[in-house]
Amino acid sequence: MRYAIYFTPSETDALTDKASRWLGRNAFSGKRYGDHEAFADVTAEPRRYGFHATLKAPFELSEAHSEADLLTAFHAFAATRHAFDLPKVVVGALGPFFAIVPSDIYQPLQDFAADVVDYFEPFRAPLSESDIARRRPQHLTERQRQNLSLWGYPHVMDDFRFHMTLTGPVIEDDRAKMASVLAREFAAFTEKPLTISGLGLFIEKTRGEDFTVHTWLPLAPAAA
Repeated sequence: MRYAIYFTPSETDALTDKASRWLGRNAFSGKRYGDHEAFADVTAEPRRYGFHATLKAPFELSEAHSEADLLTAFHAFAATRHAFDLPKVVVGALGPFFAIVPSDIYQPLQDFAADVVDYFEPFRAPLSESDIARRRPQHLTERQRQNLSLWGYPHVMDDFRFHMTLTGPVIEDDRAKMASVLAREFAAFTEKPLTISGLGLFIEKTRGEDFTVHTWLPLAPAAA
């Protein structure tokens, strides 16, 4: 069993529905969609994880903690952190991948993500050698290798970049078309603020299975 703490809008949010239909699966309900079969190959990888932005990357529980302990901490965290808005999100490219991303680095988001990583670190079991190898540390920067060792994931703290993945790798010749398709599909949700409204505790029951939402909790109301 692996757990992950992701940002995702609530189950009833219009963006959740839109993105689930684009990816072909709803991580809350498990429902499958065939709205975009023409792009099923390129959405296969993010479909398994469900629509989300990684905050605490998938981890196995440490021997010192149970799922009940993790849930207690999850509830306490959500109750004491406030919802906030990203000023503007856009469809952007991360190398060959496409995702919904902030238009600019937003420090309150960076700080929030770091808080999640640090708060839930005691619940993470050490990575196995195979998990470390899967991250291909030889291709990481020195700081990212340190992150991998300290936090179990290379893209945290100063290397964190918020992204809600919409595709797997897209070949170069198809990227302009994909950018146009995604701009059209997500026009109702981009070029405007996105509220970081809650957190999802996702689970992967066995390695390779789809991730599903175990528990979604709203954050405390935005600070006045």
